[in-house]
Amino acid sequence: MKIVILGAGGRLGAALARNWSAKDEVLPFARADIDLAKPGAIDHALNPLSFDALVNCAALTNVDYCETNEPEAMRINAGAVGEIGALCARKHARCVHISTDYVFDGEIDRPYVETDPARAISVYGESKLRGETALLEASDAHLAVRVSWVFGPDRPSFVDGILKRALDSDVAEAIGDKWSAPTYTVDLAAMLHPFLSDIRTAGILHASNSGSCTWREYGEFALQCAAKAGVPVKTTTVKSLPMAGMKAFVARRPVYTVLSSEKLAGLTGAAPRTWQAAVEDYVASHIAPKFA
Repeated sequence: MKIVILGAGGRLGAALARNWSAKDEVLPFARADIDLAKPGAIDHALNPLSFDALVNCAALTNVDYCETNEPEAMRINAGAVGEIGALCARKHARCVHISTDYVFDGEIDRPYVETDPARAISVYGESKLRGETALLEASDAHLAVRVSWVFGPDRPSFVDGILKRALDSDVAEAIGDKWSAPTYTVDLAAMLHPFLSDIRTAGILHASNSGSCTWREYGEFALQCAAKAGVPVKTTTVKSLPMAGMKAFVARRPVYTVLSSEKLAGLTGAAPRTWQAAVEDYVASHIAPKFA
């Protein structure tokens, strides 16, 4: 299979390219290769190519930047997605687009399923929601995959940040009243690959590791895993901070965006492993060896 990956320099795109290149022909495009904000750039780069599937991991993901740069956010996260979807449709290629839990307002207290109404409360969330709509208007055979709290070995994430702080200080803090589910890029690569060719699965799909947690619980578990693996962290306790106290935030954040993995489990025959198992694996495989 020949697969185009947009955003191949990012945390998820790099993991997909690395994991899939052993079996498939991967054509990776980083941000410098295609400027999604530039009119005509998508057709210029992709129209000459022949491919079976395209995965779009490219996005403007800085939530606060999007809030104050709405035209740019809408162009990259919505308009460009529609163009990518249309190009893939013309080529009879499957498009799998990576979306976000931020399309929800966070006002419910149980995991969101794919059929729940999406009501974004930020420019970022709205731009990603419009991207989903544009994608599926281009072809009802395309697939928008919503993920949350993505972490992995290719670029630093929250896990790496809190581990770094705990190596330098005996004080670690994280938000304790916002819930979601971490998504490990290595696991996501395995989850997504079957859907590149299985066009029976189209529309919207939620894909994260199983379970739920707050940022504080997420960080504290990562520190406990690190200490267990021999990483010389100075603390394994994370102090809870209220989201309302985050004065630097410009955009509103939804409080609860846990994604249900029920549909994914039904399609694949198995539920994703827990976020705890994924974090423990990441720390043992990619963090601890640096201190051996």
